[in-house]
Amino acid sequence: MAPTSVFDQILDHANRADPYPLYAELRKTPVARHADGFYVVSTYREIVALLHDPRVSSDRVEELSGGHKTGGDGGPSVRPSFINLDPPEHDRLRRVAMRHFGPPCAPGRLDRMRDEVAEIAASLVDAFDGRTRADIVEDFAYPLPVTVICRLLGVPREDEPLFRGWATALVETIDPRARANPAELERQRAVVQTELGGYLNELAGRCLRRPGDDLMSALVTDDGAEGRMSREELLGTASLLLVAGHETTVNLLANGVLTLLRHPATLDRLRREPGLIVPLVEELLRYEPPVHMALRRRALADIEIAGTTIPEGASISLVLAAGDRDPDRFPDPDRFDPERRDNEHLAFAGGIHYCFGAPMARLEAQVALPELARRLRNPRLVADPPPYRPNPLLRGPEHLLVTFDGVAPRAEPATRDPR
Repeated sequence: MAPTSVFDQILDHANRADPYPLYAELRKTPVARHADGFYVVSTYREIVALLHDPRVSSDRVEELSGGHKTGGDGGPSVRPSFINLDPPEHDRLRRVAMRHFGPPCAPGRLDRMRDEVAEIAASLVDAFDGRTRADIVEDFAYPLPVTVICRLLGVPREDEPLFRGWATALVETIDPRARANPAELERQRAVVQTELGGYLNELAGRCLRRPGDDLMSALVTDDGAEGRMSREELLGTASLLLVAGHETTVNLLANGVLTLLRHPATLDRLRREPGLIVPLVEELLRYEPPVHMALRRRALADIEIAGTTIPEGASISLVLAAGDRDPDRFPDPDRFDPERRDNEHLAFAGGIHYCFGAPMARLEAQVALPELARRLRNPRLVADPPPYRPNPLLRGPEHLLVTFDGVAPRAEPATRDPR
């Protein structure tokens, strides 16, 4: 039997709790050809170069079986979102979506949501009162971003069980351990996209008939210079926001709580210095990122990099989390340091596909983590390491059990300047 490669060991769930020593081993060969024929890139400089290289494609339309756009009943299905397209289509769709989502075109939407996020976080911590134990994932890290994304998109919160099932199924299809049966993965993806597409199509129709102040209403009634998205494009964008908009933030929040409990001095300092949260979240994104890999990139031409030629047509996996622990870029990279300077991490990838939801993820973490840190009295981990989610790409605790001695009351609301 051939020896197991370092990359395959990283994919093994047995190493999910601490893949970082394996990432260090992987970085010894910055660009490595896997036995299956794809190329694994693990060092910061090379990852950044490929994220900005126009010869690296993210387009999945041709890859998908039959390039399907409709469901089995002829209704609209979910196309690949713009993160899985190349320019010029990627750029057009991203611009249309960004006009209504956040900075620089619509900064007010996120600003208006800050107080709402704070109220959601405070209410979730209120529910801990009278208890001495909680699962931070199920009781806090999951419901917070789900509630936020529902309100942002105009999705009824009571429909959460529906899209939780669809999100779970879609996450399974991007698990690199399942690459041995691509036909079955695409069949599963097609079924889920058809069901999710039908749900979102109905929601879009309601928003078109009676627009509200939510993002779906803004997209479906868009009359900008570039025109509205087609219905299939709209559904792909809405699916991206609905699924990715909470899946990754669950990991960010759970990893954040776990890291703070492992660093009690930093937790105590955050309670005393609320302003620490901004650099702390950036360091958390580098140190324990919610997304560890960018998969399924494809070389459009031969690419010479780090002494290796990635041939035209080859698949490329960018191991973002390995790049974020690269000692050639970050001094003492295995140390959690909220005061780290020049912290240009890869947690949100880079280039034209820089994470669309990064401003929202940052806002949620900056609001939610201090609320939990301030109000839980003497929190302790029940198990360390906790059990982890199966997928090596979206890495975070599946459950995070914490005991505590009580819950402090909410902070008094700040007095607003009457001016």
